[in-house]
Amino acid sequence: MNGMLFSLAFAALYAAHMLADHWIQTQHQAVTKARPGRAGRVSCATHVTTYTLTAALVLAAVAWRTGAPLNPGRCALALLVSAASHYFADRRTGLERLARAVGKQGLFDLGAPRPGRDDNPSLGTGAYALDQSFHIAFLFVSALIIA
Repeated sequence: MNGMLFSLAFAALYAAHMLADHWIQTQHQAVTKARPGRAGRVSCATHVTTYTLTAALVLAAVAWRTGAPLNPGRCALALLVSAASHYFADRRTGLERLARAVGKQGLFDLGAPRPGRDDNPSLGTGAYALDQSFHIAFLFVSALIIA
């Protein structure tokens, strides 16, 4: 494995993640992507599509500016892993089941509004922390695939 290539890929994927998850994702996608049914699935898929395109563009920019020898097949596989894991996490039910299975339900629920109330709208919830750490773990895996 090429350590420099891993470092470049991870930095690019992380930067793309922060940009796509917080700036490119629309408000509509953010509030509907976890809803049950077709509307939630479509909203999440649309977000994951723009997320993946952002990552592809950032990787291409890194390759162009640094001359990094990115293998298109490895990049495609890495982006597929990143997209699939991102969809899984952003639909919420899978991530919540995973949190419950590993004893992290309390952290997942931390800071969430009480049922029927909107009394803690913030980014500082346990669900958000688990969501972001899950995404970053898969960015790491994706960078390993690229390298």
